[in-house]
Amino acid sequence: MADTRHSAGVFDIRTIIGLLLAIYGVILTLMGLFADPETEKTGGTNANLHAGLVLLAVGTGFIAWARLRPIKVPDHVEPVTDDPTRPAPKKRPRGGH
Repeated sequence: MADTRHSAGVFDIRTIIGLLLAIYGVILTLMGLFADPETEKTGGTNANLHAGLVLLAVGTGFIAWARLRPIKVPDHVEPVTDDPTRPAPKKRPRGGH
């Protein structure tokens, strides 16, 4: 039998988290570069710029992790019949309602 598995792709949670972190990183980096840095509130550092760069790095790391080690999803999964912890399906009432 041939292995017919494919990767989770965009639906991999690491991709979604990485994209969200990267988007926030871009926004904060742009705010750090072009907005008032307000260094008197942060002790002399540009907090938006530093946080944005860290978020970009972590988001890129998540995306690279998902690309380099993709989750393989089988095309067909056999139904589980012997799992005692799985709840039984509810019966429909007779009479068609």
